[in-house]
Amino acid sequence: MAYQFPELPYAYDALEPHIDAKTMEVHYSKHHRTYYDKFIAAITDTDINGESLHTLFEKVSTLPGAIRNHGGGFFNHNLFWRCMSPQGGGQPSGILAEAITRHFGSFEQFKQAFSDAAATHFGSGFVWLIVTEGRLEITSTINQDNPLMDVAEVQGEPILALDIWEHAYYLSYQNRRPDYIDAWWQVVDWAQVSEHYQSVLLATQKA
Repeated sequence: MAYQFPELPYAYDALEPHIDAKTMEVHYSKHHRTYYDKFIAAITDTDINGESLHTLFEKVSTLPGAIRNHGGGFFNHNLFWRCMSPQGGGQPSGILAEAITRHFGSFEQFKQAFSDAAATHFGSGFVWLIVTEGRLEITSTINQDNPLMDVAEVQGEPILALDIWEHAYYLSYQNRRPDYIDAWWQVVDWAQVSEHYQSVLLATQKA
């Protein structure tokens, strides 16, 4: 099958106390799984079945809404899970740390700008760190949109994702989204984000 539902890379309770086990279980096994199942249903028996998600997102404005909504939900959660780890937190190092300092002034300035974007985003969506035209940039998208889509206001390759739908945090944090954002920084897997960044740089060099 061209589109595989991923295994969660850690146990449901692995991110506690920052993200509780029940939220992880419902989020992954119900919400994410539903996006995946509905995406598969929407793409089955079509001439675009088997195309990469990147290719689909580049022309998503021409495709049925289910591809945008459910394909986006499938992809966005795949990245969101990978950006977290029980051994997360702290700060990035190496070329990613250098790039963050170069583009945002310092890690703390980047962290504040990202947190502000997440806290002030109206309604449901995602906040992203992306690579666009060789630069790092913070952006947000509504619902299950992402920066790979041709409908995105700011387009680029995402390397870090934060889910700010209420189902990502409501059991523990209720309406306190800023508290959830603060807790999420404690589980960000900077080694994985750095790997994403280096992969984008390598692909750009080959292009």
